[in-house]
Amino acid sequence: MALKVYNSYTRQKEVFESITPGHVGMYVCGPTVSGESHLGHARPYITFDVLFRYLRYKGYKVRYVRNITDAGHFEEEGRAAEDKVGKKALLEKLEPMELVQKYTNLFHWAFSQFNCLEPSIEPTATGHIVEQIDMIKKIIAEGYAYEVKGSVYFDVKKYATQYDYGKLSGRIIDDLLSATRELDGQQEKRDPADFALWKSAAPEHIMRWSSPWGVGFPGWHIECSAMATKYLGAEFDIHGGGMDLQFPHHESEIAQSTICNHISPVRYWMHNNMITINGKKMGKSYNNVIKLTEMFTGDHPLLTQAFSPMTIRFFILQSHYRSPLDFSSEALVASEKAFKRLWEAYSILKEFKPDETGENVTDVLLEGKVLNWLEEFDDFMDDDLSTPKVIANMFELAPIINSLKDGLIPITSLTTSTIKLMQEKFEVFMEDIFGLENENKTGNETLKGVMKLLLDIRKDAKNKKDFATSDKIRNQLLDIGVLLKDEKDGGMNWTI
Repeated sequence: MALKVYNSYTRQKEVFESITPGHVGMYVCGPTVSGESHLGHARPYITFDVLFRYLRYKGYKVRYVRNITDAGHFEEEGRAAEDKVGKKALLEKLEPMELVQKYTNLFHWAFSQFNCLEPSIEPTATGHIVEQIDMIKKIIAEGYAYEVKGSVYFDVKKYATQYDYGKLSGRIIDDLLSATRELDGQQEKRDPADFALWKSAAPEHIMRWSSPWGVGFPGWHIECSAMATKYLGAEFDIHGGGMDLQFPHHESEIAQSTICNHISPVRYWMHNNMITINGKKMGKSYNNVIKLTEMFTGDHPLLTQAFSPMTIRFFILQSHYRSPLDFSSEALVASEKAFKRLWEAYSILKEFKPDETGENVTDVLLEGKVLNWLEEFDDFMDDDLSTPKVIANMFELAPIINSLKDGLIPITSLTTSTIKLMQEKFEVFMEDIFGLENENKTGNETLKGVMKLLLDIRKDAKNKKDFATSDKIRNQLLDIGVLLKDEKDGGMNWTI
């Protein structure tokens, strides 16, 4: 079955065919590092981490570009253009780039806890001011942008006369233009729907650069067009992000890049749905924004306990990425228990020795069910990344695994090849594609480190013929349930 993805632009599932066979270019809008990452950030970056992993599993060489927005990310929907980075830097009494580094580090730390793979390239907006200015120059030269008092705006109405502006977000241009309200400080635009490519900087604006139009700073939308073009080309395969970015951000990206590069930039637009909290949109006005550090510590009034990164990751994967996902502490508790049950079954499965089963299956019906459930892993993922269906099949297999362990189902009921396939599929999907990890991994790694130290000390003692110390280590480990076994080659193994 070929991979199909839901294309937000065409509003239908389409067979995925990359522009260059065997290679995929993927761009995902990254964080604005003016503050700490919250629960809402977890869904897109975990979603597209799974897509990244699955494309590699399918054999593609993927260039995954995810930007860092560190150049203000101003909004045009307030009384004036607001520089988020500069404003927060003043509040925290930090230099803007000091603030950016602080929250970039926190972002990287949080998503390493989620076991998200690093992108292939992680460009920053401030590192690509030249590319943004060059792109703005080209758009002006094409006649689709104009300069007013040191600011440059994209002419949306002119663009809409020739191109399908609003198709991605489902907005009708006439309604959009008539519904756009006049905002203070926006009178210099020819039309309220026009968006800024470059803004003139007021004297108090901290982050500012020289340009052909005067000292200023780039608009929010132009950064992604410039960086995607530089690292993925004029046309690339996949652009991802949250549904909240469809308008105006992604709609503006399409317009800018199409005029500048004379081609629509993206083949497949993919958007994850939002996370709500107890049925409400997450926002400061609702006082329900939960930072990731608060999730990990449980230090928030909406949380009944701390939740591990793997529990949160599993919770997100239990819903399809395009479905709404309502968060509650109770839902996380249920996911925590479910993940524990599934990982325990996976751990049991890894201990099976399939060579003991043979190829003479004694339960043809069970064998057929197991093979069908395993085969569906790939089918479900090929159907627009249906992670919850794969997880549902894993839960169908979990009681069979437990029954095989307890002897309620004879191990000979399944063939050697089926047991091996089940082990391989669980390992690939649980770890390589879903990116899940043993929650006790840190403890296990610590235990391994301590045991290595003790075995090294015991080996040194034996080499020095200090058998009293050697025996003491072995006997005291045995007292706490750790069995040491000396190998013929001088090595040592241990089991609990």
